Amino acid sequence: MEASTTAIIRDATESDWSRIVAVYNAAIPSRMATADLEPVSVESRRAWLTGRSPLHNPLWVIETETAVAGWLSFQPFYGRPAYRATAEISIYIAPEHQRRGLGKKLLTQAIVQSPALGIKNLVCFIFAHNYPSMQLFEKFGFQRWGYLPLVAELDGTERDLAILGLRIQ
Repeated sequence: MEASTTAIIRDATESDWSRIVAVYNAAIPSRMATADLEPVSVESRRAWLTGRSPLHNPLWVIETETAVAGWLSFQPFYGRPAYRATAEISIYIAPEHQRRGLGKKLLTQAIVQSPALGIKNLVCFIFAHNYPSMQLFEKFGFQRWGYLPLVAELDGTERDLAILGLRIQ
């Protein structure tokens, strides 16, 4: 089922922070999308949240008729000036809103808006066993730029991390 046409993407505001954290925390138990093992709080993520800027490192939410259903963030890659044209992106969709095309909408907007943000490369880090995310990014032309075998341990199981990238032309 595709996303409703009334789903909108907008810059996140402070009033969205608790929902952003809730969506993130909902991903932790699946051990598919994050290396955090315990829930985080708004307070523990405050520096990350306040470090977002609509002009440089945006944090967008996608809102349906009922609520913020997910989010996408851009963040500096590797933290050094020579990498400023490369951004790491992350997408999280609330479980009850998954498989509705919201991730596709967010990723489409990220690719389209990247040139205006001065971004020439998008990278993402995805657990190799997270097939839905791997497939989503690959459908948009992301390719494997790196692979880190067995670098994460989730509940006693070692997991691989794939690094996918897209050159924005």
